[in-house]
Amino acid sequence: MGMETNWAAEQLQTIRTLMERSAVYRRALAPIMLSAGAIGVVAAASGLLFHLDSPQEFGELWLGTAIGVIVVAFFIARQQAFKSQEKFWSPPTLRVGQALLPPLLCGMVLGGAFILVDDMGEYLPWLPFFWSLFYGLALHAAGFFMPRGVRWFGWIYIIVGCSFLLYYAIYQPDYHFNSHWLMGFFFGVLHLAYGAYLYLTEKGKNAA
Repeated sequence: MGMETNWAAEQLQTIRTLMERSAVYRRALAPIMLSAGAIGVVAAASGLLFHLDSPQEFGELWLGTAIGVIVVAFFIARQQAFKSQEKFWSPPTLRVGQALLPPLLCGMVLGGAFILVDDMGEYLPWLPFFWSLFYGLALHAAGFFMPRGVRWFGWIYIIVGCSFLLYYAIYQPDYHFNSHWLMGFFFGVLHLAYGAYLYLTEKGKNAA
């Protein structure tokens, strides 16, 4: 009975901390999303400019981009926690990380297959859609411990990714979108749009 009481108290404290840190997460999300969007646009432009179109080159470019975004997001979140005098590796932060990890890990393993396995070129047009799905699932899972808008943002990736996959599976068109353009849209433009929305709404709240 005592152990159950302690567990319940710990869970309540974690939930209370998550609610208190909702505004902190929101402030950190705007620069993270804007940075991720800028990096995504640069990566897409690099892929198009230097014709990095083989599965190995595509996988290396975008996996490297994903790692770069994770590192940048880590430092921005750490800096925000430091400014707010918050412990970075707190139980709520760990919960967010645990929610993000499984889908992101699956996406990275899938990208690694394109680097390590030969003759993956015919599947390359599908990769951005699968990455979009995994990323949307990661955001949706993390959104239960963060502001509600993160879950809706995750749904955008899930819906768009599923829609394109169904379209290709049903109609099997002879043409394919350039994968770098798709990645630039999914992980560049959408991040910039959401980051700008967060920045403007936060700025409006502060002004009010």
